[in-house]
Amino acid sequence: MSMTVVILFAAAPCRAQSVSDFGTAIEDYFTNWFPRVTQIQSEQPHWITPLVTVTPRLEEEVRYDQFFESMRDGVATDNFGAGKGIELIPFQNTEVIVGIPGFLKRNIPRNTDGFADWPFLIKYRLLSANEENGNYIVTAFMGFSVPTGSNINGNGHGIFTPTLAAGKGFGDFDVQSTVGVAFPSGGLDRLGMPLAWNTTFQYRLFKYFWPEFETNYTWQSYGADTGHSTLYLTPGMVIGRIPIHDRVGLTFGAGEQVAVTMHRTYNHNVVLTARIPF
Repeated sequence: MSMTVVILFAAAPCRAQSVSDFGTAIEDYFTNWFPRVTQIQSEQPHWITPLVTVTPRLEEEVRYDQFFESMRDGVATDNFGAGKGIELIPFQNTEVIVGIPGFLKRNIPRNTDGFADWPFLIKYRLLSANEENGNYIVTAFMGFSVPTGSNINGNGHGIFTPTLAAGKGFGDFDVQSTVGVAFPSGGLDRLGMPLAWNTTFQYRLFKYFWPEFETNYTWQSYGADTGHSTLYLTPGMVIGRIPIHDRVGLTFGAGEQVAVTMHRTYNHNVVLTARIPF
């Protein structure tokens, strides 16, 4: 009697090939990052990001903002960072913003300085056309914040903010607008569900200069302040995108929010912004 033993090793090479293909796909993803981003951004308008209104455009940049808020009674709050951070375009039609909690410093009351909550934002571009094909864009946002701030500087609860944004250009003039409602995970009577509607009117001058005028409106739809509304008018100027090297540029700007209705927080806010798009 004879016995034949057959040993098959077919599975091992297939598995090795699968791991290799996965590694190659990951390498190609990062190698092609900037060409992919360039293609994605070529399909949308090339306006500048406003001072306060979140642009419906998809951007890649590092951003730092500075707020100087003041009340009529002499209370002043400086907000270092204002929750801005890094903005990336990892996939087609998608942007992810990872903010850095702003640090709040007050003159009154003392010993209340500290960090605010940790903000995040995801954008998904629904429709877009560059200047040669219609000059418009429509984008959906989902913002959320993690309650990492100190007692007086944080909200104490997570907040989810679905938002719809759109923009339309007419030559060197453009309008960008967002409307969204904040839904806290708790503390409704205190935090409410504010509806925010921001609109920016911009005009491009001499390639790099973007004078703008914004309306920043909030209406409280729930809680102790139900029905209360606040309107800020924000004139400003943004300068950019100034080329530095290859894809890297520089954008900066300034403006001032002025309350024209009764307000719960500040009546004036000087806004400074600095960005490095890439």
